[in-house]
Amino acid sequence: MATDLFQPHAEGVQLAVRLTPKAAKDKLDRIDQDADGNARLRVTVTAVPENGKANAALIKLFSKKLRLPKTSIRLIAGDLNRNKTILIEGAPDELLDALDAKFRELGLMG
Repeated sequence: MATDLFQPHAEGVQLAVRLTPKAAKDKLDRIDQDADGNARLRVTVTAVPENGKANAALIKLFSKKLRLPKTSIRLIAGDLNRNKTILIEGAPDELLDALDAKFRELGLMG
């Protein structure tokens, strides 16, 4: 399932996310399957879902956990939806390996 989580993109790697705003803490929680059977990373943020605050918190959390500049991470789908697609910009092959290693380090992948 984890290999479905990261998808190569012309500008980097895309990642499917299920965001829960107004949570107790900011956290990259776990990898689940959505209703269609696709891998999706569950993420929680304390920010409220208004005026882009939850989306900004999501980008900030990814930047912090992955140790990447915020400018290299952006939403490409789902601005007003809990199901979102994040694009992490860079060379896809290098990013796929780095993301796999980082997610293992964070305990998100077995």
